[in-house]
Amino acid sequence: MAFTVADYTVFVLLLVLSSAIGLFYALSGGRQRTVQEFLLANRSMSFLPVALSLLATFQSAVAILGVPAEIYRFGTEYWFLGCCYFLGLLIPAHVFIPVFYRLHLTSTYEYLELRFNKAVRVCGTVTFIFQMVIYMGVVLYAPALALNAVTQFDLWGAVLTMGLVCTLYTTLGGLKAVIWTDVFQTLVMFAGQLAVIVVGTVKVGGMGRVWQLAADQGKISGIDLSPDPFERHTFWTLAVGGVFMMLSLYGVNQAQVQRYLSSRTEREAVLSCYAVFPCQQVVLCLSCLTGLVMFAYYQEHPPTAAQSQASSDQLVLYFVMDVLKDLPGLPGLFVACLFSGSLSTISSAFNSLATVTMEDLIHPYFPGLRESRATLLSKLLALSYGLLCLGMAYLSSMMGPMLQAAISIFGMVGGPLLGLFCLGMFFPCANPTGAITGLAAGLAMAFWIGIGSLVSNLQAAPSVPALSNSTDFPQASSLTTAIATTLLTSAPAPRRLSGLQKFYNLSYMWYSAHNSSTVILVGLLVSLLTGPTKGATVNPRTIYPVLPQLLCCLPQRYREQLSCGVGRSVEDGSCEEPGSCEEPAPCAPEKTSNGMLNGPVGGLAHVEEAEGEGFARVEGAHTYVLQETSL
Repeated sequence: MAFTVADYTVFVLLLVLSSAIGLFYALSGGRQRTVQEFLLANRSMSFLPVALSLLATFQSAVAILGVPAEIYRFGTEYWFLGCCYFLGLLIPAHVFIPVFYRLHLTSTYEYLELRFNKAVRVCGTVTFIFQMVIYMGVVLYAPALALNAVTQFDLWGAVLTMGLVCTLYTTLGGLKAVIWTDVFQTLVMFAGQLAVIVVGTVKVGGMGRVWQLAADQGKISGIDLSPDPFERHTFWTLAVGGVFMMLSLYGVNQAQVQRYLSSRTEREAVLSCYAVFPCQQVVLCLSCLTGLVMFAYYQEHPPTAAQSQASSDQLVLYFVMDVLKDLPGLPGLFVACLFSGSLSTISSAFNSLATVTMEDLIHPYFPGLRESRATLLSKLLALSYGLLCLGMAYLSSMMGPMLQAAISIFGMVGGPLLGLFCLGMFFPCANPTGAITGLAAGLAMAFWIGIGSLVSNLQAAPSVPALSNSTDFPQASSLTTAIATTLLTSAPAPRRLSGLQKFYNLSYMWYSAHNSSTVILVGLLVSLLTGPTKGATVNPRTIYPVLPQLLCCLPQRYREQLSCGVGRSVEDGSCEEPGSCEEPAPCAPEKTSNGMLNGPVGGLAHVEEAEGEGFARVEGAHTYVLQETSL
C-alpha cells in the first residue's frame, strides 16, 4: 500500500515538532550552558511530564507491534502483566527514589562508588553502556524494516531521518527537551493506537462482537495459577516475575532514574512514579485491545496468502493498513505513533549514555574540567552516541538471525544490574569483591540461559515460509518487556524436556528474578568468605534497612541488631547516639554543578561546621556532608 500526501504530512509534522521542541530549549532559559541543566534539566521538572516521559522511554516501537501480535497469537493471558505494575512502581517510589535522590546523584552508578568503591562503579557503568549501545541500534532499525516490508516506506530514509532528528533535539535541548518531546510523542502514540482500535471495532461490528469472536476461538484466557516456572505465561509468572522486570527498568535503570533526579523535589519524583501507574494500565489495555480487534477482523476478513506468510510484527502493520486505508492521514498517524516509540526510546538512550560517560568515566579522571568545557563535552557525547546509533542500525541490517539475539541482550543485562544495586542497598555486609564477583556471575548466568534458550528454540522451530526481510519481534514486549524479552516467540512444541533443555525453557518473565538473585547470593557468599564489610564503615544513606522496616514492631535493640551495625540516618526518625541528632537534614556528598565532589578527596579528620553547609561526620575512612534540603 502506498502512502498518500496526507500520511507523509502527518509523519513530517511529528519530526518537525520534535525538532522544534529541542530548538526551543536550546535557545530559551539557561540555553543548556551548564552540565546540571543539560543532563538534569536543572532539577526543575514537575511530576506529570516526568511521568509521561517515564512511560514513553520504554514504550518502544517494538512494544507497539509486539503486544498486539502476542494477543493475536496466544490470547489475553499476557494482560495479567498489569498485576505487577503496582509493586513494580511502589517499590521504586519508596525504596530506590529516596536513596538516590537524597544522595544528590547525577549518574546512578555514583551510588556504587559511595557504597562499594570506584571499581564497582566502573563495572556497572561499562555494563550499562554495552547494554544500551547494542539495543539502541536495533530499536531504530527493526521497526523501520517491518514497516518497509509492508508499506514500501523507504527503509534507510526512515532510519536516517529518525536518527538525525533525535540526535538533533537531544544534543541541542538536553534532558528538558527529551522529556517534553516524550510527552508529545506519548500523546501521538495514544492517538495512533486509539484510531486503529476505534476504526477496527466499527468495521468488525462493535466491541461486543470483537469479544464474542475472540471468546469463541478461545482467545479470552482465564487465570492460570500453575506455579511451574517453565510455563511461558501463568498468573504467577506475570504478576511476580514481572515485578522484577519492572524493578530492573523503573528502579535502577539510568534512563529512568535520571528522570526522577530531574524532579524539583523528592515528593515530585515519588508522585511521578505514582502517576505513571494508571498510564501504564492504559497503554497495556490499548495494546491488548488492538490485538483482540485484529484477531476479530481477520476472523471476518481472512488474510491474504502474503499476509498469512508474514511474521507477527508485519501482520500488525498489514492489519493497520487494511483498516485505515480508506481514511487519508490515519495510516500516517499510526506510522507517527510507531516512530514516536522509537524516538522516545533512543533519545533517552543518548541522554543517559552521555550522562554516565561524563559522570563515571571522564569527571573522576579530569576533576579540574571547567563548567563550559564539561557542558560542551556532554553535548558532544550525546552527538557521538547519536551517530553511533546510526552505525549500530547499519550493523543490525547485517545481523540476520542474530537480530533476535541483539534484542535479547537488554533483558540479559537488566537483571544482574538490579541484583548489584539490591546487594548494596539491602545487605550492609556485602563488600566490593563480592559485588564484582556477583555481577560477573549474574551476567554469566544471564547469557548462558538467554543464549541457550535462543539456540534451543532455533533448533526446535520448524521451518516456515516468511518474507525475506521479516523481523519477528519478541511478542511479549510491552513497555516493560519490550527490552526484557529473551525468548523467541514461537509457541514451544509439545515435547518432553529434561536436563539443560528443561533449564533453557525457563519462562523469560523469571529471567530478571533469577539473574538478580544469582548476583545477590554469589555476592553475599563471596563477601562472607573474604571478610564482610563492617556496618560502622558503611554510609547509612546508601542502605535501605529493609528488615528493620519490615519488622518495625520489634523492640529497638532487636532492630538495631538487624541493621548489622549500620547507623540510622536522621530522616529515618532515629539517631545513632542519644542526643546526636539535633535537626533532620539529609546527607549527601556535596556536589558542584558539574557533578564533582567539593572539598578534599579521601576524607577529612575534622571539618568545621559552617552555616548553611551542614557538618561532616567521620565514619571510618569516609566523610559525609550533611546538607539541609526541603521536600
